[in-house]
Amino acid sequence: MTAAPESKAATLSPSAVAEAARLREQFEFVREVISDLEHHVPYAAALVRFGSGLQIDLRDSEQSATRVDPQGGIVLTVSNGHRLEEAASDAVDRDSVRQLAASLLERIRTAPTDGHEPPLDIDPQSPSDADYATPVAIDPDTVSLTDRISRFEELRRRLRSLDSRAVQASAVHRDVAQTSVFVNRVGMTTQQLRRVALSIQLFVSDGQQRQFDYLIKAGSGGLEHLDVSDSELAECAETAGALLNVGPVEAGTYEVIADPNTTGTIAHEAFGHGVETDMFVKESARAAEYVGRRVGSDLVNILDDPTVPGGYGSYFVDDEGQVASPTTIIRDGIFQRGISDLYSASRLGISRSANGRRESVQRKAYARMSNTFFARGTQTRDELIAGLDDGLLLCHSLNGMEDPKGWGIQIWTHYAREIKGGKPTGVLYSPIALTGYVPDVLADVSGLSNEVEHAAGTCGKGWKEYVPVGSGGPYLRTRCRLA
Repeated sequence: MTAAPESKAATLSPSAVAEAARLREQFEFVREVISDLEHHVPYAAALVRFGSGLQIDLRDSEQSATRVDPQGGIVLTVSNGHRLEEAASDAVDRDSVRQLAASLLERIRTAPTDGHEPPLDIDPQSPSDADYATPVAIDPDTVSLTDRISRFEELRRRLRSLDSRAVQASAVHRDVAQTSVFVNRVGMTTQQLRRVALSIQLFVSDGQQRQFDYLIKAGSGGLEHLDVSDSELAECAETAGALLNVGPVEAGTYEVIADPNTTGTIAHEAFGHGVETDMFVKESARAAEYVGRRVGSDLVNILDDPTVPGGYGSYFVDDEGQVASPTTIIRDGIFQRGISDLYSASRLGISRSANGRRESVQRKAYARMSNTFFARGTQTRDELIAGLDDGLLLCHSLNGMEDPKGWGIQIWTHYAREIKGGKPTGVLYSPIALTGYVPDVLADVSGLSNEVEHAAGTCGKGWKEYVPVGSGGPYLRTRCRLA
């Protein structure tokens, strides 16, 4: 007899409880498949996952609504005690899954070996039966497509009307639902995730050049995350117009304050990708040499946390069955540990973190970030600015890249505000490129504000393997080279 799932359902909505029960009934047979596999191999697991969504695109004289390509299928994972093998299929019925398991078992039995593969000791570490679902205040499914288009079109038009030099305004709304079932010898977990996002951009022109600014609202949950205030629209329009009269910053080393969006990108690039432990196994990350060593000032604390309420990268269980929990990457300037997937943690002999993630069941699981951010400090934003005699406030990170082996980072921000004598001068520069050696950038951190903000994004690994992530932090003061 199978034990009843843990009482996680007490926090689920009635519809989420019903969906969890349906998933359990449909995929109860997968327990038998895993049990049968483990008569022949020391470890087996299964992930069933489905995804669907909607995207709305709005701009002048154009409206469109498209379905996000639905995804669904199962991936089986087995280990022969030395290596992992996987097999995936779009077919999730009982007979197809059993056939998939039989072919995978034959493959792992006949897999060539050179006799030098070290043992791979896997501890399942997953929970007993449990059901999870993203809390949703305003369920997107209860709001008609017509009403959603009307709501976001009204925001777009309001933004466009705020500057007579506007030549275009766009709004893009994305709503994605993902359902998964994970099974291994310890139990079965079901997970229902919902993520929403809204991106609004304003483009302006003075007849000679064009500029823009944007705002993004996103999170795990429902449409409650997508409220936009009049002041936010006004700030977006004001910034876009002001950027028509700016130029690039003179290259050099500056005292800077990064806004939370830029702070998050620094965390993501500096101690996110560089501490994904599959890179440690490949000996492709310099951070592996620095565990337990100082990599920043005493003020630096960086975490990866898939449990952040409403975080765009949040989830309850990773794609390899590990229950979500925070991972402290850096504490008081000392590098503590990386973030792991099942294989790299087992191969390296370290405890697992809940960071084994897949783009889809057809893709391999890798160590991937969830919500990666700097922890809060003790100062206010205004105090940080008041303490800056001559420097720049970096705003609206656009993108970034890192070199895990050489520990260099490059981050591009939309613009910077000049600070003189502890006050903004009104002078702006754009665009801004920040470069630096990671330990130097973190060693020079001299202040952090006492409020953390989280941003949303999509992260790839080597220009593929895309997963939803969050990044963020407080306002952060440091020193770096700009161009």
